Amino acid sequence: MFVSIVCDMGSEDSRASLYNLLPQYGFEKVQKACFECTGLNDQRLAALKRDIDRMTDSYDTIRIYQYPLEGTLAITTLKSNKWRRIIIRDPSRPRE
Repeated sequence: MFVSIVCDMGSEDSRASLYNLLPQYGFEKVQKACFECTGLNDQRLAALKRDIDRMTDSYDTIRIYQYPLEGTLAITTLKSNKWRRIIIRDPSRPRE
């Protein structure tokens, strides 16, 4: 699964912690505040989210883009210490 993470960190400490964590999960920095990984499974992504929860505060915003997730694009956002998920389906593809 392809996973991209875009970070808008509220403090330098949070930024440094996250930027040190992401390579441990196989992410590579591709642009400023943007990391990508193609070898992440659902269990590792869940563990990453738990680790991110531990190191972030309400001033941090993180977006995680996952494709394909059951034939869809999933966008998960952490903002104000709450995770929200949006699933985007291809309208030309029948539901399974």
